[in-house]
Amino acid sequence: MARALAPGGRTGRAASARVPRGSRTGARWTSAAVYVALAAGGVAVVFPFAWMLATALKTPQQIFELTFWPSAPTLDNIRQVVLATQFPRWFANSLGVAAATTASVAFFDSLVGYTLAKLRFPGRDLIFIVILSTLMIPTEMLVIPWYIMSARLGWIDTYWGILFPGIMSAFGVFLMRQFMAGVPDELLEAARIDGLSEFGLFTRVALPLVRPALAALCIFTFLGNWNAFLWPLIVIQTAGMRTLPVGIALFSGEAGSSWHLIMAASTLAVLPVLAVFALLQRQIIEGVVLTGLRS
Repeated sequence: MARALAPGGRTGRAASARVPRGSRTGARWTSAAVYVALAAGGVAVVFPFAWMLATALKTPQQIFELTFWPSAPTLDNIRQVVLATQFPRWFANSLGVAAATTASVAFFDSLVGYTLAKLRFPGRDLIFIVILSTLMIPTEMLVIPWYIMSARLGWIDTYWGILFPGIMSAFGVFLMRQFMAGVPDELLEAARIDGLSEFGLFTRVALPLVRPALAALCIFTFLGNWNAFLWPLIVIQTAGMRTLPVGIALFSGEAGSSWHLIMAASTLAVLPVLAVFALLQRQIIEGVVLTGLRS
């Protein structure tokens, strides 16, 4: 095959050779600077986690020494957290609350999103605007009404009292509505002609087509509820009902902070989050990208 000629009769290789050496050197230095900046950012992100792990393996006396990694790592702190406190109960509470909330958000938000995107009824746009407007209300302004309602209904210090603020989310409705709007109407009409019910259209046609968005919503909801602190701190009154963030915070008090126990408990608490990210890394990245595109 004849070699492609560059303008002026020179080959492509010869043309590339005419690129100034200074430009290529500058490009290499730019790439090197970018990699160095990214590496520095990675170190800045990883360092607090490494410090947490190192502190969890230190004795109370070694915590205040000017050494990063202990000379004789010990698992006594982790053993004390697991056996001498109610950490397993707090772990189970957080896991149950996060899982139940995630399942509820995945179902109800996707159902509402499908309804607002594909069904025609009076006031549909107004309902969507009202739902979006709740995103502008800070959580701190809602805790007092939530607490008053919980006290009147007897939900204080109950699992339902912890759960009910998160069983639906306005952001989830918005996200799923945006993706449901992209489901082809022709596909839904063909399924209706075949006799599929409206709920069947939602579960068997629309939902499989928006699975990436649903996965992203579930991941963000689980992580958000796993780390929730303010509302569980207010509504929980007994030690057995505490979630992990609330239980870990109580290791610090007026008499001082048990940093070795705080770091050991925090290390155990972050393991599920790391597992979720390791297993679902691709879905998390796709969710961030898709959320930005659809917003």
